[in-house]
Amino acid sequence: MTRTQGLARRLKMLAICWFALALVASAPNSHAKTKDTTPGRLLTGKVLDKQDNPIPDAVVYVTDTRTRAVKTYIVGPDGTYRFPALATNVDYEIYAQANGKASDTKRMSQFDDRKVVDIILRIDIR
Repeated sequence: MTRTQGLARRLKMLAICWFALALVASAPNSHAKTKDTTPGRLLTGKVLDKQDNPIPDAVVYVTDTRTRAVKTYIVGPDGTYRFPALATNVDYEIYAQANGKASDTKRMSQFDDRKVVDIILRIDIR
């Protein structure tokens, strides 16, 4: 066998191994839960006034306390908001603003093991 043939044989084996590794990496995980496919936690809730009426067009702010990154959501006519796939190992601070007024700041702890967390935010608009 010549030196070129040996190199060609090694490259062919390397390509086969690389292809096999790619197949294994892309295969679905048979041990994964099939019931809940959403990663992380889901934060939902409503923005309400003191009389439990929804406040449309309020802005909800969710702050990652570790990185200080902020996500926002503008609520619709029913006052609901939704933040999917939040990290489970981070604390979050949540508050809402509307018409120049703000709600109290709520906290979602990393030690709260619920997959879905529902937080009502109240703004005193008079």
